[in-house]
Amino acid sequence: MLKNKKIVIIGGTTGIGLSAAKAFVGVGANVVLVGRNPDSCEKARSILGEAVAVYVGDAASPTTAENAIKLCIHTFGDFDGLYHVAGGSGRKFGDGPLHELTLEGWNKSFEINLTGLMLSNQAAIRKFRELGKAGTILNMSSVLAISPSPKYFVTHAYAAAKSAVIGFTKSIAAYYAFDNIRINMLAPALVETPMSERASKNETILEFIKTKQPLDGGRNGRPEDLDGAAIYFMSDASTFTTGQTLYVDGGWDVSEGQY
Repeated sequence: MLKNKKIVIIGGTTGIGLSAAKAFVGVGANVVLVGRNPDSCEKARSILGEAVAVYVGDAASPTTAENAIKLCIHTFGDFDGLYHVAGGSGRKFGDGPLHELTLEGWNKSFEINLTGLMLSNQAAIRKFRELGKAGTILNMSSVLAISPSPKYFVTHAYAAAKSAVIGFTKSIAAYYAFDNIRINMLAPALVETPMSERASKNETILEFIKTKQPLDGGRNGRPEDLDGAAIYFMSDASTFTTGQTLYVDGGWDVSEGQY
């Protein structure tokens, strides 16, 4: 489905991004992976081989996405799509319930989850318009943006930032539809990634997840659970789809969850 597509994945060297890269390459794409950690970047390159190039950089830097897109065009000859996966918890900076939330926790949560995404989307839009071509952008929100879980997942800045991703994405999707640039979102629940390590090692939370994410026996999501949806949105199969959020959440949003 992605034969000859040239795609940049921001946050593509671990977790959901790396799984997507493997899936994209498997269906014919060439991919530029962006990550902050040089070791992770090199490991990803060794796993995926010549179908990928890597760029080491922080998503919140104004030049990272721009340079990654330039690398994509230089290495593979074109640029067709951006998948922005990078994000994370601001818990260690002071995110949490509002009465305990620190200003640093708020600001870092927005930098990690919204500022970097804005910058990558801006770079992609500018390049698509410069090239005079259609393109696709896929952003990452979270089920917590619309379906809180107050006992075990209480990071109010993170929820606000992921809600902002939805508003931002729908707004730019409306504006750039006239350029034939489509912009959509995935919103997972708890997925086994480095970010979710705290919850994934807590037996009490895992028991809760069995009833909150009841699909497939009740379990954590896996990075590969999002691959099929990502391929759809990055492919020509989604030519008539923009401004949409797909919740890949194991049933989280429609399930009560039992304590």
